[in-house]
Amino acid sequence: MRRAVFWLASLFFCFRLHAEDIVVASYNVQNYLRMDRRVENKNLKNAPKPESEIEAVVKVITAVKPDILGLVEMGDESMLEDLQKRLKAAGLDLPHREWLQAADENRHVCLLSRFPIVARNSRGDISFDLNGKIERFNRGILDVTVEVNPNYRLRLVGAHLKSRRTIDEYDEAWMRAKEAWFLREHLETILEADPKTNLLLFGDMNDTKNNYPIRELIGKKGTRNYMMDLWLRDSRDERWTHYWKAADEYSRIDYLMVSPALVKEVKFDKSGINESPFWNDASDHRAIFTTITAEDK
Repeated sequence: MRRAVFWLASLFFCFRLHAEDIVVASYNVQNYLRMDRRVENKNLKNAPKPESEIEAVVKVITAVKPDILGLVEMGDESMLEDLQKRLKAAGLDLPHREWLQAADENRHVCLLSRFPIVARNSRGDISFDLNGKIERFNRGILDVTVEVNPNYRLRLVGAHLKSRRTIDEYDEAWMRAKEAWFLREHLETILEADPKTNLLLFGDMNDTKNNYPIRELIGKKGTRNYMMDLWLRDSRDERWTHYWKAADEYSRIDYLMVSPALVKEVKFDKSGINESPFWNDASDHRAIFTTITAEDK
């Protein structure tokens, strides 16, 4: 009798393990770093993100309750650790992390996870020719694999493409296009090696879906390397993720994209855009998220 009970309990545990739903989120936390900034009508040198903004960031993230969290515009590794501790104090323990150093020494792409990271393939040093001059992929390509359970792994690639802010050194649109091309090549390499990879791309791509960088990342529909844009929305059916105050412009420039193998595990009815009332106190971006059933289908 005991043996039968033990067998049934083990079977139930395995079922629960395979059928677990996990939440994956992406969030640009807007300059969670030291920089010259204006706070309360004062110009401050090398100042950290204001405490009130950090508290709002923590509120947004804990409202989403991600099991895996992709982060953009994070400062040095000590700042990522600081956020990690704050989240844990707020009841969200994400003990595993990846912090990527690339050409941009100030802003980094990072990841926090409830699950262990079992493979790290991030690339921080990618160089290419841009109009006769060698440039580097500003924030690199984050690439980790997490093990959700012994039978389910999720590979996550994160990026933060060149901003739309104009600079003297080069055309920002050309730079973003180059970065998108290399990012797509990275995705292609993964999917060519194993089309069954549960692959999720997250990040701030700094462009809208009608432009080349996003079309390049998505690829051709119907092909085995197609990345499906989840095209998330909030409860009002609004899809914008970023508010650019200088232009008074709302746009969708943050994305979650999934490989053909992963599409089957996405729960679209439990995916969307966080609409916390204090979103603008935290960042000029809104957090986006999706729910995935951790079982190959």
